[in-house]
Amino acid sequence: MKKIILIRHGKSAWDQPWLSDHDRPLADRGIHDAPKMASRLKEKSIHPDLILSSTAIRAAETAKITAEILGIPEDEIEFEKNLYHASPSILLKYIHLQKDSKDLIFLVGHNPGLNELISYLGGKLDNLPTSGQFGFTFATNSWNEIGPQNAKVWFIDYPKKKH
Repeated sequence: MKKIILIRHGKSAWDQPWLSDHDRPLADRGIHDAPKMASRLKEKSIHPDLILSSTAIRAAETAKITAEILGIPEDEIEFEKNLYHASPSILLKYIHLQKDSKDLIFLVGHNPGLNELISYLGGKLDNLPTSGQFGFTFATNSWNEIGPQNAKVWFIDYPKKKH
């Protein structure tokens, strides 16, 4: 069985309007929410075999915070520039390319691509909030075979969700 948790980057800062979208860092709320959400994963004993992240600053910061909370060395995060505002087909391409020795992957990225991928895989959600997490399990042992035909919603979590 393969598992993936799609993680939307934390809330981004808009106080430096001259920055490119790619270079916007986390806002205070993102800096607060990202470790809170990573701690929830830690409480559930959920640790990834791989963190795959967009290179956008806000996504990279979210991935690094998540890794730190879970005790994963930062150099084990894979940063991929093509995940920045990627379409669902590009996101799936990168998931399909992963080694089958990895069973649980965190993918840190952006909307609308994450929302569209969730929908494609059969998840029901209007909008994955910033720092939100959407987990799927797949009834297969090969990343190359994952898709809507073997996807099952595992969990949904986001900062304002009551626990």
